[in-house]
This record gives sequence, C-alpha cells and structure tokens, in this order.
Amino acid sequence: MADDDNADSGDKTEDPSQKRLDEALKRGDVVKSQEVNTWFIVAGATLVLMTFSGGMSTELAVTLRGFLANASTISMDGPALPHLFQKIGVEVVAAVAVPFLLLMLAALGGNLIQHKLVWSLEVLAPKFSKISPAAGFKRLFGKQALASFAKGIVKLVLVGGVLTALMWPERARIMALERIDPAAILPLAKTLALKLLGAVVAMMAIVAIADYLFQYQQWYERQKMSLRELKEEFKQTEGDPAIKGKIRQMRQNRQRKRMIAAVPKASVVITNPTHYAVALRYERGMEAPICVAKGVEALALKIREVAGEHSIPIVENPPLARALHATVEVDQTIPVEHYKAVAEVIGYVMRLRRAVSRPPQKAAH
Repeated sequence: MADDDNADSGDKTEDPSQKRLDEALKRGDVVKSQEVNTWFIVAGATLVLMTFSGGMSTELAVTLRGFLANASTISMDGPALPHLFQKIGVEVVAAVAVPFLLLMLAALGGNLIQHKLVWSLEVLAPKFSKISPAAGFKRLFGKQALASFAKGIVKLVLVGGVLTALMWPERARIMALERIDPAAILPLAKTLALKLLGAVVAMMAIVAIADYLFQYQQWYERQKMSLRELKEEFKQTEGDPAIKGKIRQMRQNRQRKRMIAAVPKASVVITNPTHYAVALRYERGMEAPICVAKGVEALALKIREVAGEHSIPIVENPPLARALHATVEVDQTIPVEHYKAVAEVIGYVMRLRRAVSRPPQKAAH
C-alpha cells in the first residue's frame, strides 16, 4: 500500500484534465514561442516594405526637399524652432503611422495565434524560485536552455547560409554602388532588401513551427498530473465517492419511508409472494392505477406488513408483480400493456370488498 501511495504522489505521468488546462490559462501559463512572434514581425516588416516603402519615401522626400529648398527663408528664432520641429514631426508621423500600426498588429497577431488573450497578474507576482541558485542553474543548463542554444545555432546557420547564397551573386552590383547615381541606390537597396527579407521569412517560418511544437510539448509536460492529483480533482469536481454513497443512501432511506407511509392509501398490493411487492392505488375517475410503493426482499416484506396492518388486500401474482416492479416507477401510472391484468386484480378486490361489506341475508322460514 505504501508503494501505491508513493506512485500516486510521484511522477506526473497522466494527461492533464480540461480543468487543469483552464487553470493554467487563468494563471497566464500558456504556450508561447518567441520565434512565432519574431516571424510575424519580420513578415509584417516585409509587407510594409513592399507596400508602403514607395509612398513613405515619396512623402518624406517631398517634405525634406521643401525644407532644404527653403532653408534660407525658414526662421529659427524664438518660437519658430519648436514650430519647425513640430511640423517635421507631424509629417513623419503621418508618413509612418499606417506601417507602424501594421507592425503593431503583426506583433499582437503573433501572440493571439498561439493562445487567446489572457489577463493575469499572477505572472507579475514575485517568486522566490527565480532567485534560487539551484533554479537559476537549472534554467541555465536545463532542457529549455539547451533548446534555445540549439535553436540559435540553427537560425544562424540557416539564415546566414541563405543570405550568403543570395548575396554572393550580387557582390559585383553591390561593389558598384559607389560609382552609380545616388538616385539609383534606393531602388536597388529595396530590391535586395525584399529579396533578403523574403528568404529570411521563409527560413524563419520553419524555425517558428519547430519551436512552437517544442514549446507546446514542454508546456503540455508541465501540465501533466499524478494519479493522486487526478483523484483529488475528481473528488472536487464529481464529489467524494464516500460522501456520494452516503447521500445516495439518505435519499434511498427517505424514499423508503415515503413509500411505506403511502402503503395505507393503496388499493391492493401485488406480490411474488415474498421477493417482490408492488402497491397500487386506484379510485373511480382515475385514468389508470398509480404505483405508490414497490420493493424487493426486506422492503417487500415491510410493504406486506404495513398492508396487513391496514387491511390492504394482498394478491399473489408472481409474473405480474415482477413485470410491474421492472416497468413502473413510484408515483407513475402503470404501463398500458398491464392494464388488463391489473384491472382483473382490482376487479377481484372490489368484488371481495362488496362481498365483505354486504349485510348477511336472513334465512327464510
């Protein structure tokens, strides 16, 4: 028995319940891969560069060209300088507002695609385990740290290799940038940047997917439960089996007392003769007889005893008693298929009562 207890409280080998997963979400313990966030940001930056770089550069160029062209007429004295900076700031913000908003949405999307929005202050609460030397050593040399190190090496090799393969054929054009017209540098730089970013997005997608699967596996392992935890949770959610048994016994006792109290109101008790007993009540105007009590063994004997004490007719009909006990519940009318058999029994009881209550006739002289 001691070994069983140790096994229950030892390794967490059981899959987590839905309640355990919901509690982890409330605590802010969710699956989160930083690589997925990074991929969304890089992909968003690539989209912004492809879509808005021309418009942003044009707007900023027009604004700055105007300042440079009219530099001699722009006043820098007194309140004019703050007004100048304010105007430049408004122009710059107007040019980059939409791209910046898209980058924010990309960063938010990187979190929302991994888990739903969570508001929890528990993650901000101080934990002594974070300043523990043993915990710090485990973080530095644990599975998570080794995985992060391996992930960094893979990213470096993949991204570095791809960038080298893409840029090596372009080395002549890059070296010639110092000799071409400055106006042609930006289009070439944009082309090369998009080429590089596209390759980086593709490579980082593979890294992000692999890292998310690893983070999910680690998170799922943290949520696993021991047998003892499963039992405790079952007791909390479904109730202690011992308590449920006592409640069920109390309900049965109450129902038994209620049935025994209803036996005196019965019209007839049909028995097996001792194993089954079903008490039926019927009055004129009722659609069908109603079962007021039923039971087997000891309860059947008690029903017979109470019926005898209150002069309730007891009719022995084993097949009918078993059939009624199996098909009718207390306070319900009997099934249609038993109408005929029960009607014969009640008819017999009524004839018996009339015969008993009829006054004896005087003998003729």
